[in-house]
Amino acid sequence: MSEGVQTILDRHAEGVPCEDLAAAFREHRRWSGDDQRLLLAEAAASTTGQGFVGGVKPTVERFRESFVATGRVDSFDALAALDLEDEDLIDAFGAQRKRHVLLEAARVLADRPETDDLAALVGWASAADPYRYDADPIGSIAGVGPSSFQSLRQLAGIETITPDSTVVALIDAIDDDLKSSPLDTATDLRTIASGEWLALESSYTMLDIDRLAWWTFTDADDREAVLEAAGSTVDHG
Repeated sequence: MSEGVQTILDRHAEGVPCEDLAAAFREHRRWSGDDQRLLLAEAAASTTGQGFVGGVKPTVERFRESFVATGRVDSFDALAALDLEDEDLIDAFGAQRKRHVLLEAARVLADRPETDDLAALVGWASAADPYRYDADPIGSIAGVGPSSFQSLRQLAGIETITPDSTVVALIDAIDDDLKSSPLDTATDLRTIASGEWLALESSYTMLDIDRLAWWTFTDADDREAVLEAAGSTVDHG
């Protein structure tokens, strides 16, 4: 453990409920719970870069109302069987990219050997390698990049980090505070590696660091909306 890295992370994390925020992912205590259909829908909805409040959340809610609540989609297998041009699916997701990712990922997960769909999602996410994401059956789907790949793994409860803009901002800020370090955010994969290095050099886990970045560099109103949607009981600061 590096005393310098620990001290800098402690300073950035002062007043931030990193552990509670990370535990919500590990324990599936977020707004979509442990419903594997909604977890996959959330990951697919985020592939076009929309924000949570105005894009991802309403998309998943439409999907839940049209397909989950009605019983039309009760498994990954049923989800994979939907037509890409299904009118209800278009109404829920809009962009073809999101629909394509949703259905293709469902096909991959439906073919896994686990006995239930949530176990299939967790099994895939546990073994998936972000550094070889483009060789992965889900990572190789058109529209899935390192961020989408890592986001789905996080939603499955895996201890990992997503190379989005908030994580890049935090790592760059920490790098500025260190005299020297291997931190590098020039590419998504280098950003992931940098997050792993920070976790190795401190008491913070990769999810802790990811959630610290989200809390610090997300607009306060959007942050509150996410916490409210999840029914979060963490101290909002």
